[in-house]
Amino acid sequence: MFRYILTSAAVAIGLNAQILITKQYIKETPPNAKNSAVFMSIENQDSKDIELVSASSNVSKVSELHTHITQDGMKQMIQIPSIKIPANSKVDLKPGGLHIMLIGLNKDINNQNVDLNLTFNDGKTYELKAIPVKKVVPIKMH
Repeated sequence: MFRYILTSAAVAIGLNAQILITKQYIKETPPNAKNSAVFMSIENQDSKDIELVSASSNVSKVSELHTHITQDGMKQMIQIPSIKIPANSKVDLKPGGLHIMLIGLNKDINNQNVDLNLTFNDGKTYELKAIPVKKVVPIKMH
């Protein structure tokens, strides 16, 4: 297994980077919140599709990949097995869309930074260090 480490300001991963992760941040939580979410842009600079298959963090018991769907006129969040990043393209994880849920927080997420590991279907794990915390305005779910 390959491991790469990057800080929140890093632009690329590794010397022969095929994955570019930018704009990462974690949603600030009110006191005693049980869950939060992580957002970012993931760019696949390779000629082959790749999939994000799991995530883990130092601040939660469980991390899940999620998206929002509209069913019977209602928008709802669901867990998904992976997030596909097609060859030579970018996928944005953002409020109201694809994101990483941090479930069972072991501390409030406010002004401290968070670490996150991302594992892709090629077996590589990327360590994102010191992801900044940002206040996110809730979206309206109809």
